[in-house]
Amino acid sequence: MTQPGAPTLDQLTVFLTVVEAGGFAAAARRLNRANSVISYAIANLEAQLGLALFDREAAKSPVLTEAGKVMLAQARVIAGDVANLRAQAKGLLQGLEAEVHLVLDVMLPTARVVDALRAFQEAFPTVALRLHIEALGAVTQMVLDRRATLGVAGPLDVVNGGDPLDYIGVGHTLLIPVAAPDHPLAQGRNPPGAGRSHTQLVLTDRSRLTEGRDFAVASVHTWRLADLGAKHILLKEGLGWGNMPEPMVREDIAAGRLKRLDMPELVEAHYALHAIHRSDTPPGPATAFLIERFRGQPN
Repeated sequence: MTQPGAPTLDQLTVFLTVVEAGGFAAAARRLNRANSVISYAIANLEAQLGLALFDREAAKSPVLTEAGKVMLAQARVIAGDVANLRAQAKGLLQGLEAEVHLVLDVMLPTARVVDALRAFQEAFPTVALRLHIEALGAVTQMVLDRRATLGVAGPLDVVNGGDPLDYIGVGHTLLIPVAAPDHPLAQGRNPPGAGRSHTQLVLTDRSRLTEGRDFAVASVHTWRLADLGAKHILLKEGLGWGNMPEPMVREDIAAGRLKRLDMPELVEAHYALHAIHRSDTPPGPATAFLIERFRGQPN
C-alpha cells in the first residue's frame, strides 16, 4: 500500500486559499500567481496525499470531496500552528517573554485576578502563563527562589531594603472579622479582648520567610489552616471566627451566612499589596503589562 507523501506548507496555503476564495482563479488573484501555478500546486498536493480534494466536474467552481473536507480541517490546524509559531518567534525577537510564571497572594480578590488575566490573554495570546496561588510569605519566597517571574504579595515586615526585590504598590484588600450568625461574638457589640476566649481561625504561612510568625492573631485558642477556602467554609459552619477579605465574604454577609463582628480592637484592616520581581530580572513586555494592569485596578 502506497504511503501518503509529505505536503509542503506552500501547497497547504494554496489549498486553503482556493477554498476561502471560492475557486482557482480567485486564489490566483489573491496570491498574485498564475492560474496554472495554482492548478499545479493542487495537483501535486493531491498526488502527495493520494486523494482527490476537489470534484471538478460537480459544478462550475471546484467543490470539496469528502476527503477534501477532512483534509481541510487538518490543513487549518497546521496553518494555525505555523501562525502561532511565527507569532512567538516575532515576539521573542522583540524581547517578549515565552512564558510568565505568576504567583498571587490568596487575599487578592477574584475579580481583580480575572480582570488581569483576561486582559493578559487578549494582549499576549502567544505567551504561556503559569499561575500559582500562595499565602503570606510564600508568594515572596517563590519570587526570591526564581520559581516565579512576578508576584503580587501582601505586607511582609521581615523583608527589607537589602533584599533583591523591586516593589510596586498595587492597592490593598480590606480585611474584616467575621463569624457565623449564631457565634457568640456575632450577637452584638463586644468588649475589648472578647475574641481571646473564642477559637480564631488563622491562615498559616508555608514559607521560610515567616515560618512560626503570627499575623493579626487576637485569641489564645487558634486553629491554623493553610487554605483560605477551608477557612471560609469553617467560618460559615460556626467553628470559629477570623479575618477575611471583604470581597470574598460580601455575599455571605448579605445573605446572612456570615456576620461582620463588632470588635473594637479589630474593626478592619487594609492588607497592602505589592507587585514584586527580582531586581536582577527586569520585567519584559508581558510582565510589565500585568504590573500596570494590577496598578490600574480599583481596590
